[in-house]
Amino acid sequence: MTALSGIDPRTASAEIDLTALGDNVRAIAAHVAPAEVMVVVKADAYGHGIVPCARAARAAGAAWLGVATINEARLLREDGDTGRLLCWLFGEDEDLVVPIALDIDIAVHHPAQLSRVVAAAATAGRTARIHLKIDTGLTRNGCPPELWDDLCSDAVDAAEAGAVEVVAVWSHFAAADDPEHPANAQQLAVFNAAVDRARSLGLTVGIRHLANSAAALAMPAAHFELVRVGLAAYGVDPADGDLAERAGVRLRPVMRLRAQLVSTRAIAPGTAISYGHRWTAADSTVVGLVPLGYADGIPRAASGWGSEPGASVLVEGSDPRRAPIVGTVCMDQFVVDLGPDAREEAGDEVTLFGGPDTPGASDWARACGTIGYEIVTRIGARVPRTYAGGGQ
Repeated sequence: MTALSGIDPRTASAEIDLTALGDNVRAIAAHVAPAEVMVVVKADAYGHGIVPCARAARAAGAAWLGVATINEARLLREDGDTGRLLCWLFGEDEDLVVPIALDIDIAVHHPAQLSRVVAAAATAGRTARIHLKIDTGLTRNGCPPELWDDLCSDAVDAAEAGAVEVVAVWSHFAAADDPEHPANAQQLAVFNAAVDRARSLGLTVGIRHLANSAAALAMPAAHFELVRVGLAAYGVDPADGDLAERAGVRLRPVMRLRAQLVSTRAIAPGTAISYGHRWTAADSTVVGLVPLGYADGIPRAASGWGSEPGASVLVEGSDPRRAPIVGTVCMDQFVVDLGPDAREEAGDEVTLFGGPDTPGASDWARACGTIGYEIVTRIGARVPRTYAGGGQ
């Protein structure tokens, strides 16, 4: 007998609406046209499922897919994806022959990396497609400005030798979720200067890409030929605000995280809930048990302690309403306050986030002191994904 792990999808699941993903991609593409769209599907498509989401993005017209790792890119090639595909993060001991042989574009951040790519291209017997990344101020990855001339000059030599094709120059914003942040204009100026310098050194720069989701929505000057869209494709605003609404782009949540209550019980005033007894009922009420916990990606910071409200869920059914988390989120479960007149029973449905009238991932992020990216990407493998729409 095959051993099974994870949660029964009837008890809890993440419902993935691939039609919503496609609609989001098309809405963003219309907003940034004539720039093309790269849909970023790294980190298992931000927790939504890399293969189904990649297929849906392609069906919606995404000219490019983006991933962090070589293995993510390789998985997409093994699934049959033949379109343009960029990966940008790899270690010193990784075999670069693999992505070159699979026609995967590679980001190059340093002259030493370019040397590795040139050697791997010789082994693979084909020209490597590369995107040169300049660090414009994020100070994370990308070529330091003082090495940019060396990298560009080496790339010119490698291109003339047929070892590489320089497809693009790119970079990444540090504060695009705050459109008024002064770093945005500074980085844009550094990027434009780096592109000009690359051209003056003999590089043909056909594609420039700098904009992430936030910049795609709010910074037209950064659109260039290609924008990279991650979180927004999954229907979550990339800022703690209304960037998409202000841009006139309607986004629909792609993930609905839901569960059945596994029990309900009436409790008396003074009853303490969960580990540490950090929440105590002031009045009689009814509480329900939700079978998801921090092992499934529910942040412990969503706990309701003392007078501080935790994150909330939507109680579905005949009396839909928000119910806050009370007490400490546990490894596999948490408790919600259903209210003194609650009639819910085991088997009744709650939505954590992502429904049409429910809390959103951004609401959970605010309650937890984090960002929407973390809320969706941390939903664990134990939670089954179910897929609808998008041709599935």
